[in-house]
Amino acid sequence: MKGSRKPGRTVFLGLWLLFATFVMAAQTPTIAQKLQESNSSRIERQVEIATFKSELEAVKKEMEMNVWHKIYANHLTYNTIASKIADIDKQIKRYRARGYRRYRTKISELQSKKSQLQEQLSLLKDYAQNPFKALLKPKEIEKAPSVTNPVAIVGAFSYMKQITEELHRFEEKIHSLEQFVSLLRKKKEILKKMIEMDPSDKKLRKMLLQTEGELLDASKALELHKTALVIYKKKVDEIKLRLTDQIKEQVKRAGTIGVTIFVLLLVVLFFKWLAKRTISDNERFYMANKIINFSFMVIVIAILTLSYIENVSYLVTVLGFASAGIAIAMKDWFMSMLGWLVIVLGGSIHVGDRIRVDRDGKKYVGDVLDISLLRMTILEDITLTTYEHNRRAGRIIFIPNNYIFTDMIANYSHATLKTVWDGIDFTITFNSNHKKATHIARETARKYAKGYTDITRKQLNKLRARYNLKNTNVEPRVFSFIEENGIRVSVWYLTNAYATLTLRSTISAEIIDLIKEEEDIVIAYPSQHIYIDKAKSKPTLPDLSED
Repeated sequence: MKGSRKPGRTVFLGLWLLFATFVMAAQTPTIAQKLQESNSSRIERQVEIATFKSELEAVKKEMEMNVWHKIYANHLTYNTIASKIADIDKQIKRYRARGYRRYRTKISELQSKKSQLQEQLSLLKDYAQNPFKALLKPKEIEKAPSVTNPVAIVGAFSYMKQITEELHRFEEKIHSLEQFVSLLRKKKEILKKMIEMDPSDKKLRKMLLQTEGELLDASKALELHKTALVIYKKKVDEIKLRLTDQIKEQVKRAGTIGVTIFVLLLVVLFFKWLAKRTISDNERFYMANKIINFSFMVIVIAILTLSYIENVSYLVTVLGFASAGIAIAMKDWFMSMLGWLVIVLGGSIHVGDRIRVDRDGKKYVGDVLDISLLRMTILEDITLTTYEHNRRAGRIIFIPNNYIFTDMIANYSHATLKTVWDGIDFTITFNSNHKKATHIARETARKYAKGYTDITRKQLNKLRARYNLKNTNVEPRVFSFIEENGIRVSVWYLTNAYATLTLRSTISAEIIDLIKEEEDIVIAYPSQHIYIDKAKSKPTLPDLSED
């Protein structure tokens, strides 16, 4: 019985060993497969991590090119420095509590380090607050100008261009911030995926927290300023619309005024043409032309003033307060304008008159070319004054109208008078026949001045209605005076006010020729006589007639 059980047990053990071997053989390929699969997943994970790192580096490089990254980096630097200063303050406080003398050197080092950090902090003070809110604010819109005249249109266009450019800059800032927010979101997603693959990486978690904080600040600022952009756009559009309407109104008004002035100019040209056709006298035509021009300017100024000055009473008030200062600063101008009124309305000087002006010892004689609101213009001619004093002629001289109140202005051709008295003086010896000499002078002057004498007589008769004329003798006058070196003969005659030197030269030459023909008339001139005979107590006068 015992011998029969052993073979059965042996068979059972053999079968069990065979089954175990089979099972182990079946399981061996599964473990190998698992090991292979584990290696493959690890490789795939490393590839994914490398891909995420590459994407993260690409995002970082792109963010570095964005200005907001640099701005926020400055903000983080500011916070870091502020934190370091706070830590240093704690350390200094702790060392002071332990004993200042004992840790004096350490405290001095910390204070020096704190001063350096504070200097750095002062440079970054603009980044103390949220930089997205502080630096993204749009520029405050200045008060819009009011277009009340055509000149202000230029300023209005400049203002609209300015606010449009500011709006574009604000939009560009917001667009740049949108790109930055998009990059932050992308960076956040990449970091999350990397942390899922490696939850134990503390550096990635710290970077994720920093990115989330930066994204939160940037997103809030973006939403806030998107709303501000909408409001800013509406405000800019409203200002542009209002200025455009004002510009259109001013253009329309300027066009109406321009047409009015053009029509007025046509009327002025018609009156000038009519004056030229009807007025033959040059002086009257010139004066009529001046009056037309002055009236045209006054009307144009009145039109412009009434069109573009909204409150005329305000202007009058301002001018009233400023009149004292204006009167002092522009005294000469006002006096010249008043002088112009006196000259034009009083009729003392007309264009074409020959006048002489004495100023500071200098004399100027010329013909009036123009009388403007501030000055008279004369052309200096060759006259006795230029011959004896200036030795210059042909100059254009400008005389302020206010000189009529302060200086001597003589008119050689006032009213209808075109002649003046001119005189020639010559000296003869004491033993000359002075009666014959005066006769020669009178007859010569009468001969050459006869035409001017007759003209003057008629002109004076016309002036009797305006002036109280007593002495109207126009015949040549001759005077003789005893002088130191002989008898001086002075002959006076009427001549053309514009050609005195010509007639003076003619009469002078004629008198010399006639006197030379007379034996008992000798022209006296400076001379010396020497007497050698000392025996004579009194020299006898030589017979000068033989000289």
